[in-house]
Amino acid sequence: QVQLVESGGGLVQAGGSLRLSCAASGRTFTSYTMGWFRQAPGKEREFVARINWSGGITRYADSVQGRFTISRDNAKNTVYLQMNSLKPEDTGVYYCAADVTVDVGKYDAHMWGQGTQVTVSS
Repeated sequence: QVQLVESGGGLVQAGGSLRLSCAASGRTFTSYTMGWFRQAPGKEREFVARINWSGGITRYADSVQGRFTISRDNAKNTVYLQMNSLKPEDTGVYYCAADVTVDVGKYDAHMWGQGTQVTVSS
């Protein structure tokens, strides 16, 4: 089990950038595929990106491909999400997740952070 704490959210204008961080506690951090999800007001939570244990394999939702980059630093037990060229539709609560799985194209996770708000103004 790991505990996850996100930071780095905030208010930014369209076209701007933000970098989210997720600090994980627990000695099993490197065992997990980590990821980011988001939930916009009135919508279901959706997958954003994931990264395997070594950082060598990443996957992105089509909506963020080319604009967002997920990375991890296993020495610091931290996962990052660099978000560039932000759009108003990127607004939502962003959740860090551990032990991300995919089944028939649907992503889920077994451990979640509390979320951090990202608001992109037009």
